[in-house]
Amino acid sequence: MFRKKIKFSVFAIITFFNPAFSQTTRSDLLWTLPQYITVKSNTKQFTIADGGKAATIYVDPEDWKGVIRAAGDLGDDVRKVTGNAAQVLESNTISKNAILVGTIGKSHIIDQLIAEKKIDVSKIKGKWESFIIQTVGDDLVVAGSDKRGTIYGIYDISEKIGVSPWYWWTDAPVKKSKNLYVKSGTYVQNSPKVKYRGIFINDESPSFSGWAHAKFGGINSKAYVHIFELLLRLKANYLWPAMWGNAFNEDDPMSPVLANEYGIVMGTSHHEPMMRAQKEYTNRKKEVGPWDYVANADNLKKFWTDGLERNKAYDNLITIGMRGDGDVAMGKGDDAENINTLKKVIADQRTIIKNVYHKDPSEVPQLWAIFTEVQRYYDAGLNVPDDVTLLFCDNNWGYIRRTGPAKELKRKGGLGMYYHIDMNGGPWNDRWINTTTIPKLREQLNLAYQTGIDRIWIVNVGDLKPKEMPIDFIMRYAWNPTTLSANQTFNYLTDWATGIFGQEHAREIADIVSNYSKYNLMRKPEVEAPRIFSFVNYNEADRVLKQWRDLVAKAESLEKKMPADAKDAYYQLVLYPARASAGVAGIYIAAGRNNLFAKQGRTSANDYAKQANDLFELDQRLSNRYNDSIAGGKWQNMMSDVHIGYKQWSMPRQNTLPSLSLVTPLTEPTLGVAVEGSTDAWPGAITKAELPQFDMLDKQSYYIDIFNRGMGIVQYTAKTDKPWIKVSSFEGVVAKEQRISVTIDWKTAPEGAANGIIEIAQGDTKVPILVNILKKAGPVTKQAYYGGFSGEFSIPAGKYNAKIAGKGAKWILLPGLGRTEACMGIYPVTAPSATPDKAPRLEYNIFLPRRGGTRVCLGVLPSQDVNPARGLRIGVAIDGGKPVILDARKGYVDTFNEYTPANLSHSLVLKALPPLGPDYALVSRRQPRRNEIFDNLRWLDVDVNVKKPGMHTLKVYMVDPEIVLERIVINPDNRYPSYFGAPDIQHKAASGVTSEP
Repeated sequence: MFRKKIKFSVFAIITFFNPAFSQTTRSDLLWTLPQYITVKSNTKQFTIADGGKAATIYVDPEDWKGVIRAAGDLGDDVRKVTGNAAQVLESNTISKNAILVGTIGKSHIIDQLIAEKKIDVSKIKGKWESFIIQTVGDDLVVAGSDKRGTIYGIYDISEKIGVSPWYWWTDAPVKKSKNLYVKSGTYVQNSPKVKYRGIFINDESPSFSGWAHAKFGGINSKAYVHIFELLLRLKANYLWPAMWGNAFNEDDPMSPVLANEYGIVMGTSHHEPMMRAQKEYTNRKKEVGPWDYVANADNLKKFWTDGLERNKAYDNLITIGMRGDGDVAMGKGDDAENINTLKKVIADQRTIIKNVYHKDPSEVPQLWAIFTEVQRYYDAGLNVPDDVTLLFCDNNWGYIRRTGPAKELKRKGGLGMYYHIDMNGGPWNDRWINTTTIPKLREQLNLAYQTGIDRIWIVNVGDLKPKEMPIDFIMRYAWNPTTLSANQTFNYLTDWATGIFGQEHAREIADIVSNYSKYNLMRKPEVEAPRIFSFVNYNEADRVLKQWRDLVAKAESLEKKMPADAKDAYYQLVLYPARASAGVAGIYIAAGRNNLFAKQGRTSANDYAKQANDLFELDQRLSNRYNDSIAGGKWQNMMSDVHIGYKQWSMPRQNTLPSLSLVTPLTEPTLGVAVEGSTDAWPGAITKAELPQFDMLDKQSYYIDIFNRGMGIVQYTAKTDKPWIKVSSFEGVVAKEQRISVTIDWKTAPEGAANGIIEIAQGDTKVPILVNILKKAGPVTKQAYYGGFSGEFSIPAGKYNAKIAGKGAKWILLPGLGRTEACMGIYPVTAPSATPDKAPRLEYNIFLPRRGGTRVCLGVLPSQDVNPARGLRIGVAIDGGKPVILDARKGYVDTFNEYTPANLSHSLVLKALPPLGPDYALVSRRQPRRNEIFDNLRWLDVDVNVKKPGMHTLKVYMVDPEIVLERIVINPDNRYPSYFGAPDIQHKAASGVTSEP
């Protein structure tokens, strides 16, 4: 065999430049590898393509089939970028100026380079999924430590030259360049931090299954090869296949064969043991018998044995254990009995593994999924052999249920995580659109990784589309979670947008994608309801609607600037999720306003019914465009999930509008009046019309709605009995409705408390509206503060006045996390629990005008009881008072010393209550139709004693490090309930006198 002599090249650290991004480079936050491709010619560089010619790619014909196949992809990727394919030759006889691709110990080309000391592979040899890319003389070498290491190195070049991993799945445009060069030097890619990184295609009907049947004739190998390739381009390696009536190994026998050839490790879901799909059992139910190990162990053992025999030649990660038939708890509900049965199941499964593989079971990768009720069994003491990976789970909506238990950190099998960005089941479906933000993913996955959960990350992604962005993040982040800090999440999104659309509009796209996912997380579409947001307090519904409308306007404007080859990708990744999500939010807000206005007798209720109907029709048009038009109809049926009109957790049969009411106008023009702060309307209500209090510190403006309950035109007058009450209109005519504003002239208003009347009249019909004011100076203070004279006020967690570090821990800002701008969390998340005297704390300057009991509500993220023996605690104090310790999973106790961990519940029991009802009070635990998971916020409330009015310091202490603080509400006022609480208003330093009113 001829091997040409290759001259040795001095090793150098490579600096990278990506030609696709014009005059900039991506930061590549989640890869340690820099950009090593350039369009600038240099005698010290390797030429991939130049002058209409491309370098030849050589691969040993005895190398892995997946490596040879990936080399072919690289050759075609060069064509996509330059217009000229790089020829791929399966040969050990190589020419000059070639790309040499191969696996250590499997490629004669690579092994010869090692033997001749042309390349140094000491840093990757024997490692898991590592590779080097190096210029050697006139050649470029890609050498992998194993099959996937080589494949990853190949695809790394593909991405660097301008082919996104998402080129097929999102129709991402390829960045064109005629010339491609590699700067001289060496790059070593270390092993991933998380060993198995993959996705679970699930909840796949009707969308994914409908698409696959239309395009490929079924969920078969023709469909799966595109998933295999995507995973490898994302440097992932693991797949749980679709299982809703699908059997990966039997529906198309080529599927497992190709998975193995590509290099994908296959598994089965948390309730499908021993490489057998549920469908394989249901197809044989008469033959196998009941899914009951107590009554039918022999038949089940044979069923499992046959499955392992069929798949033993492939690269598998075997799920062990057993749940009930159809992803439910096994048995009749007796945990002790189920634990004993599971012990027998696992012992027998291990024996089967030993007999099939003819080796000790400890040498065969296995996992045990601690899912739903199995968490109780584990907490009660059930465990599996040390070599089995413990697969912990989230709560189905993206909050992990356990951090890595200290007792398990040294186990041979390690710890893994099953995580949802798609859910079909309790507490509620979350399927249709992406509702997961990058800051939330980073916070939860960092918590998992830092506490030792690093062997497996498997993510339920539903139909795969439209969850592309979070999939991309998780797979990249899993490679090395230490590379992305909390304040770099938006940088990642900008990188992601740059990689698909180029640099010019990357930040705008990142902003749209960041915000649509955040707004969805505020209230996910499937748990929307007509009156989630208040229509009468704090202009809340209007503010939410404006956010969505501004976002859509930005997305639609940017669409016009997209080049033709990027429009399909832009629709899938940016415009559709933003516009369709906004449409659904708009439907429920319009329906809620219709319901309220119909109750008040406003004829404009009919306009909002029409608006809801119009948005409903728009939703269908948007889905039709996705399914039928973009990419020439490539994604037919992919956007078919029902997503409007949920009444219970499961998907409705069809999209349906919320209940709407039509108002028949009275025959005569008839005055109606509504005021801010009340859902009533006058005349007719038994209550008296009254505006919320005005005070000189906040200088509020409130509104009065004047409307017509009948036909024709209402002529109205507005007059005040005090000259300091100002209205924006003193008379007018109203066909449907008119809003007037009310303010106070504080220069002429009397000192202290006062009141007056605004009278709205139509002829003899008069509606008096009470106005209450308080003219009182604010506090004397040199620092900004929150608070005032008019009741409830809010503080964003990140707007503290002081941040004091504790012993080995500190509070840090977590930008973009939660429902608002940011949250405050603890660094490091592995810090030990602390007593308040040693704990990091946040301090907030607040003004409280009265002495006595004051309610403090802490809004924290709905983190789970990740350490049930300890709790999830946070401390609160005012001024120099003794901190009160609140347990987010248990309620609150009076002092730290009185806290005991006994009898803590092991998991949150979520009641699937429909998210319906009136405008809600803030403190959700008193509202039976509110749910902290649906709200994405848990409220902890405590009463503190204020000894005197004036300025005070509110102190918040870390006790346990996993708790995340988003918002503080002081003195929640149930007269003016809302979803978010009162808007936050920070007051600057001011002069004046503070005293008790």
